[in-house]
Amino acid sequence: MQRTVANNQIRTTVSNHDGAGTRSARTRVEERLAKASPGLNFSRRELLTEILDNSEETCFLSSRELAKRYEVDAATVVRTVQALGYERYADFQDDLRSHFVLRISPYTVMKAAARQKRTIADYVEHSLEMEANNLAQLRSTLAAPEVIETARRIRRARRILVVGIDLAAALSHLLSYSLASLGFDSEAPVGSAGNLHQKIRLMGPKDLLIAISFGRCLKETVEAVTRAHKAGVPTFGITDSDKSPIARFCDSHWIASIANPSFNASYVAPVAAIDALLVACAHLQQERSLAWMKEKEKELKSGNRWYPGPDEDTETE
Repeated sequence: MQRTVANNQIRTTVSNHDGAGTRSARTRVEERLAKASPGLNFSRRELLTEILDNSEETCFLSSRELAKRYEVDAATVVRTVQALGYERYADFQDDLRSHFVLRISPYTVMKAAARQKRTIADYVEHSLEMEANNLAQLRSTLAAPEVIETARRIRRARRILVVGIDLAAALSHLLSYSLASLGFDSEAPVGSAGNLHQKIRLMGPKDLLIAISFGRCLKETVEAVTRAHKAGVPTFGITDSDKSPIARFCDSHWIASIANPSFNASYVAPVAAIDALLVACAHLQQERSLAWMKEKEKELKSGNRWYPGPDEDTETE
């Protein structure tokens, strides 16, 4: 074992997705461990604590791979899991993945990467590889008919409110700004939580709220979804796990992995998902989209938005 833990030690200090320390309710697997702990011997408690403490790596391992990692028999892993009340290892693995999603933070990701003792070049290559994997995973799970159906929901909506906070604000702005460019009444609210709540109060069943958040999900984004539900507003989410609060509370959602071997989230897959959605929105109403784009093109050509080229007249001192 990498470190020794006290017999009754079960950690509950966790981190939010934005890195702020906090206290949180136990996950399902933590609850089972706490309940079964008095009846477990020291080696089983130590093994389970190690597995949970390193869930960013262990949640993807089979029982044989987990046994190899901790230098025990595969049967020992299975019996230890059964001691928590799980009939199948797959059920334990499902809860372990949920635990990982709820406990992930920039620190845990960076800590896992630092253990690998790679060169800087290796870290860079690994990052690019994971970006490609995230995109490949999105392509294998997000089907075109699903994208088109969401685009139709956007087309039917009277108003669209896109909620994304902190780093996800960049994604919400991208989606909202692009939808507005296609002629949709779309907004990504900025400012205080009070401003966001006021915007939601103005919404109704003919509108659509789109929520973007990952990992444990930020409180204000999740509360925006629950407030919208109370007002009868349809909701759609983009997140990174079926276990996340956005996935649980939204009417429908897409999964886009943000996994990255360093401290920062990867937004390659969410941006690709948003781009696919915008393509569907544009081509559902081609004539309308072209009309809006043509009008915008006229405005851009008649203004001074662009930096003048070398052959254009410019004022000189």
